[in-house]
Amino acid sequence: MNSRLVITGISVLSSIGVNKDEFWANLTNGVSGIKDVTLFDVSKYKSKKAGEISDFDAKEYLGKKGIRHVDRTSLLASSAAMLVMTDAGVSHETYGEDELGIVIGSTYGSIDSISSFDLEGLEEGPTFVNPMDFPNTVLNAPASRASIFCNATGLNSTISTGTASGLDAVIYASDFLRLGRGKAVLAGGVHGLTADIFWGAYGSGILSGSRSDGIEISAPFDKRRNGLIIGEAAALLVIERLGDALERNANIYAEIKGYGCTFNPDKVSHGNINTEQGVRCITMAMEEAGLNAEDISYISACANSSVTGDKMEAEIIKDYFGDCVEKVPVSAIKSMTGECLDASGSLQCVAGVLAINNGVIPPTINFQEKDEECNLDCVPNNSRESDVKNVLVNSFSDTGNISSVIISKYS
Repeated sequence: MNSRLVITGISVLSSIGVNKDEFWANLTNGVSGIKDVTLFDVSKYKSKKAGEISDFDAKEYLGKKGIRHVDRTSLLASSAAMLVMTDAGVSHETYGEDELGIVIGSTYGSIDSISSFDLEGLEEGPTFVNPMDFPNTVLNAPASRASIFCNATGLNSTISTGTASGLDAVIYASDFLRLGRGKAVLAGGVHGLTADIFWGAYGSGILSGSRSDGIEISAPFDKRRNGLIIGEAAALLVIERLGDALERNANIYAEIKGYGCTFNPDKVSHGNINTEQGVRCITMAMEEAGLNAEDISYISACANSSVTGDKMEAEIIKDYFGDCVEKVPVSAIKSMTGECLDASGSLQCVAGVLAINNGVIPPTINFQEKDEECNLDCVPNNSRESDVKNVLVNSFSDTGNISSVIISKYS
């Protein structure tokens, strides 16, 4: 159960980069991927922006065969899976048929496919729907499609815990490997931008600019924040047991040292700032990693420009770190990528891994007006060189799921 786990591959498809190098360059230079939506019509909404991946062409990653009836979310997941296997130097031949698996966080991924499939059935009649479109309507479609393209025949699982899905997939995969049930798992999350999810978020009043004619901006921890901006992404890690990685001379990016999961029944949307479960989650991760508060070099925050959510996370961090809080840099990459929902936690993991390997902490951009209720060192607007040894990644879903993972420099 105590096997050391290492990260040997990373991949990312996002609005600020469709490979790890492009993503990292734009992230550290404070380049925003938030722009006007082009995938569908938003003319009737006050909110018109998203972290959309421009010019995504799945054929570049998957070839032409077998993609015609695969939806955007599954194409993003499958493309990221192919990229991460290349980055890690693994294939279905590296390990036995039960030893290579995939775990993908996806809660919202099938909504657009379900609605379009049902609409066709209602308009044309159930006997006239295209049966080739039906596989897209199941929740596990992204993980299954990715496994088909990668020929990964071991574990195949989908985690559905809202915004925490991507980070929970990393935790689930880690537990699976520690139990000795596999040798390598592709783990992370995916979220494709669709009209249904945009409309739902807008109708709920959680999008920036949706409740007023104010600015439409992703500004985590800033006093001007007025709601989130949705993004899309796929981000995966290859996680292996240390012994197996060393045996095949793999490049080791970092080590997964600890993690925790809790649930807050007083979810954020109730406006109840209850820090107890968040602090408990971080405590679990820190104790498993054998670290103290002063050992954390960087916190990759979940903050997404939500008025209440950012305040709650800031309070959780202050409650746990106490007198050390002023010494711990905290940045929110969603200021550049938008809130990528199911993919957010794993996207933050990729940023944390790259921060460790490059000795740079990415910034929180769009920070202009300090909010005394979020008075953290949020690395405002410019990246910062630092010896990053231990990264705490937080993911707090507005449905109550809370997860934390600690990624450390391998030594």
